[in-house]
Amino acid sequence: VQLQASGGGLVQTGGSLGLSCVNTGTIARINRMGWYRQTPGKERELVARINSDGSTNYADFVKGRFTISGDSAQNTVYLQMSSLRSEDTAVYYCNLRSGWDSYWGQGTLVTVSS
Repeated sequence: VQLQASGGGLVQTGGSLGLSCVNTGTIARINRMGWYRQTPGKERELVARINSDGSTNYADFVKGRFTISGDSAQNTVYLQMSSLRSEDTAVYYCNLRSGWDSYWGQGTLVTVSS
């Protein structure tokens, strides 16, 4: 498994940004893919995830603003972020779960400026 994340950058408050993550490796089964984020001094936290059955879960602080979607055929997951706030500034990490195994991408920085 090799997760390649892209799409981070600088955006103004209230703006939108999209993240992509593709698995360029091979894996027999994917249970879920998702996005987490982390800021200095804080633990990594779940943002959103999409399960193998297509169901999704969102952290309360992004509900109604972020949308996660996936393309199982291409092992890709997307995160569309809108109405961004300064507190959304963080390094965003892509995650893939397969059974008990968990894989992480390299992280992409999202900076929301006021």
